[in-house]
Amino acid sequence: MSGPTPRPTIDTVGALRASGHVHKPLRTEIRDNLLAALAEGRDPWPGLHGFEDTVVPQLERALIAGHDVVLLGERGQGKTRLLRTMVGLLDEWTPVIDGSELGEHPYAPITVASIRRAEELGDDLPVRWRHRDERYAEKLATPDTSVADLIGDVDPMKVAEGRSLGDPETIHFGLIPRSHGGIVAINELPDLAERIQVAMLNVMEERDIQIRGYVLRLPLDVLVVASANPEDYTNRGRIITPLKDRFGAEIRTHYPTQLVDEIAVIRQEADLVATVPDQLIEVLARFTRALRESSAVDQRSGVSARFAIAGAETIAAAALHRATRQGEPHAVARPVDLETAVDVLGGKIEFESGEEGREDLVLDHLLRTATAETVRGLFTGIDFGVLVEALEGGSLVATGEQVSARDFLAGLPQLGESDVYDQVCERVGAGIEGGVDDGERASAVELALEGLFLARRISKDSAGGETVYG
Repeated sequence: MSGPTPRPTIDTVGALRASGHVHKPLRTEIRDNLLAALAEGRDPWPGLHGFEDTVVPQLERALIAGHDVVLLGERGQGKTRLLRTMVGLLDEWTPVIDGSELGEHPYAPITVASIRRAEELGDDLPVRWRHRDERYAEKLATPDTSVADLIGDVDPMKVAEGRSLGDPETIHFGLIPRSHGGIVAINELPDLAERIQVAMLNVMEERDIQIRGYVLRLPLDVLVVASANPEDYTNRGRIITPLKDRFGAEIRTHYPTQLVDEIAVIRQEADLVATVPDQLIEVLARFTRALRESSAVDQRSGVSARFAIAGAETIAAAALHRATRQGEPHAVARPVDLETAVDVLGGKIEFESGEEGREDLVLDHLLRTATAETVRGLFTGIDFGVLVEALEGGSLVATGEQVSARDFLAGLPQLGESDVYDQVCERVGAGIEGGVDDGERASAVELALEGLFLARRISKDSAGGETVYG
């Protein structure tokens, strides 16, 4: 991927015209850049997983049609990330009138002040270049958001300077007019008071703004995109019908439908302070998906992708905590750390009212189910008979939150010529002894032991932060 191009050096509108620059309306610019990316086989939506066959085609058709868009979906489905990715469809550098309040294009001034300057200065009208990141504005809708925040208000300081109240130059513009020539995103749109939503009607359809009885005919060139939770849409708040009608496209988002996409999201978004092996990320992904399918969990509020991301970060933190206290050179997460994540993250889940008091049981059961499914997928075909016999013969294996990888490995029963431990490590991509870190080897073998326990082939006792398999 090529790096950013340098800022252009053209600094007057005369030089801009001489360069052959062509001004495109915003929707045309987005459409042309999207079609160019598709024609070249480039992915216009980097970092998005699981939307390739559902959400993305709908959004692309909406943008090609030039429609304002509202995304509907439960929390943690990537709505905001999808909106922010749209910035990549803008030209990298765009000329604007230097000093203009709304960042107008030099060929198309729209405010009284900019029109006057353009007439007075002609080809000497100063130009500055605006990066596409500056052309995206985002507002989290809250009940206390005002019309002044979004549209604008009369500025008393400008009136005090001697201008009359009817003078358009007394207006202090809000977020939407200031996004002229760019994209404005409103998150959680139903949380806007209905009277505030009414103020957006003219902006989205007639492209003019009304402030305290004054109507300003501003041909705003802005793309309005929004997100909303379907539950908020009908309960806590709602998008008023006339505003809903102004959006040309209403697109439903969803959680990843494939396990591989769930894992990719966790890997991409989690900021890990220690090594978290792939098999544990898979357990977290399966656990999250099981929660989304459980009748004990309130599915109207959803189970956010942030749950699994926070889970990965938590078990990485637990591994680093252990490594620091035990003097391990390399911090690697192990299955025992999964329980610490559940203890911390349980509060992020909304349970059905009838499950009160059973929350921990539900979480424990679903985590075990996710672990068992992961073990079956990884270790099917490995003969654990010799390991089970050793444990039945009285051997015990101790692990725990503060048991180092080296101590765990030292406590494993000797299996003679059997290479069961090596097979387990190879299945998870951890290599064999001598070419693999103790932490990665311990993580793989501990997962195998947990799988044997869940298959009821060995026993397990947990107390005081220590777990003993036998």
